[in-house]
Amino acid sequence: MWPLELAPDLLALLMAAAFVAGIIDAIAGGGGLITLPALILAGAPPVTAIGTNKIQGACGAATAAFSYARAGHVDLRRQTGTAAIAFAAGMGGALLVSWLPVDTIQLGLPPLLIAIALFFALKPGLGDVDRAARLSPFVFAVTAVPLIAGYDGLLGPGAGAFYMLAFVTLAGFGVLRAVAHTKLLNLASNLGSLLVFSLVADVWWGVGVAMAIAQIAGARIGAGLAMRIGARVIKPVLVVTSVALALRLMWDWV
Repeated sequence: MWPLELAPDLLALLMAAAFVAGIIDAIAGGGGLITLPALILAGAPPVTAIGTNKIQGACGAATAAFSYARAGHVDLRRQTGTAAIAFAAGMGGALLVSWLPVDTIQLGLPPLLIAIALFFALKPGLGDVDRAARLSPFVFAVTAVPLIAGYDGLLGPGAGAFYMLAFVTLAGFGVLRAVAHTKLLNLASNLGSLLVFSLVADVWWGVGVAMAIAQIAGARIGAGLAMRIGARVIKPVLVVTSVALALRLMWDWV
């Protein structure tokens, strides 16, 4: 659907927001911090905004995943099974929107996001070198992935940071390898939840596609920066976006 009342200049602003979000998302996640409020300010009802946001978010994640894979930082074929789990969990999370106390769940997000920011800011020796994994790939795929993907379908903000934290702390990945591996899973959980929202919400498909084009351009730039600079750019962006998202959520309660 294309909202007839959406002026061209407003659409241009939404595309600009998506472009910046694409850069941030490809580096560390958190682009929804920009695009979701932008859609709501443009007049989209909350459920419509979430569904529309999934369109451009999925396209940005796909672009970043392809960029990282082409550079050899991730083997997407080895992630297909895990991505299938993320897709199903994303659907499940979206289906639970009307059943779970979403407002109550949101109360726990700011301290968790602040904790993630402090971890990446203060943890010594946290760079692009892999360390010993605490979980096997199978256990990681059936525990951490469905939890985060389900949250991505249910709410979404901060999912990229949660994926990053899981890959670094549980899978033992270095920062660059971790961000590369988050993208296909983020794409899968986005697509799973988008499938559900497309059936139950009035998604703005035209706006979503226009924003997706801008997000793809931003994702290419962001992935390139992350691969050139590595942890030196990924860690600060992740810290800033996590804190900003926490503050944004707290502001919504005031």
